Amino acid sequence: MTEEVLRPLRAIFGDRLRTGEPLSRHTSFRIGGPADVWVEVRTDGELQLLLATAERATVPVFVLGGGTNLLVSDRGVRGIVIKLGRPFAAIEWQPNGTGTRVRAGAAVPFKKLVTEAVQRSLAGLEFAEGIPGSLGGGLLMNAGAFGGEIAQVIEAIETVEATAGVRRFARAELHFGYRRFDLPRGLVVTRLEFRLASGDANAIRARLQDCKRRRETHQPLGYPNAGSIFKNPPGQYAGRLIEEAGLKGRRLGGAMVSEQHANFIVNVGGATATDVRALMNEITERVWQKRAVRLQPEVKLVGEWEEPR
Repeated sequence: MTEEVLRPLRAIFGDRLRTGEPLSRHTSFRIGGPADVWVEVRTDGELQLLLATAERATVPVFVLGGGTNLLVSDRGVRGIVIKLGRPFAAIEWQPNGTGTRVRAGAAVPFKKLVTEAVQRSLAGLEFAEGIPGSLGGGLLMNAGAFGGEIAQVIEAIETVEATAGVRRFARAELHFGYRRFDLPRGLVVTRLEFRLASGDANAIRARLQDCKRRRETHQPLGYPNAGSIFKNPPGQYAGRLIEEAGLKGRRLGGAMVSEQHANFIVNVGGATATDVRALMNEITERVWQKRAVRLQPEVKLVGEWEEPR
């Protein structure tokens, strides 16, 4: 990115703009090379200005949420990496009839929203107990667990776009699939709206504790990871297929298939993105050879992965 483009941005964002920022500081895997430019935005106006500047300069942008469900290349990310700042981490609770309308910033941690909803005896988000990362990231992958997913509780979203500015999309305009949300190109999600029903406090807490127990029993703790690495094939479980292929504990460099749950790759120390991707490729091939099932990544590969020509 040229200094001509950067100079006016530095004047606006000050020390909230950094060059060469290591993304390993911002991912749950603790893996990732540098961002060409890292910018924290605090208002819709700042975000629109940044998107418009990037569009005029034909500079790519990537919005980094909580840094979960991502594998960032060792070479890093070209262009601008955008981080939504603290003002995008607010929650508004608006009681309405037998329930509550919730308007939450895309930077709100999923866990925070779940905890506060349960404290208010609002049902519908118990499945998300323990899901890492931010609401914005959760939306983009239609995060879910234990039979629930974000598509079941979302009411609307707000976005910012370079030319149109702030836009709102109602639930009927949103298109979800399994671990997928189809967001039109050029839009950045800034806020999400939910409508949660009031319920029995004891029953809600019991469902939450059940989800927490199941997660703690089956998912690895103590090592950096990005959550589930592969999507579950229809009618099957990726972790079971990987275990059947004899890959639990398989290690390449600092990356290892978790011995607790085979659909997790953990960073046992000094793992690189190259280590993780090579291990993913080996898993895919071994499962295909054994069961003729082609696993599809759930984790998103981000950044520059091939040598430039």
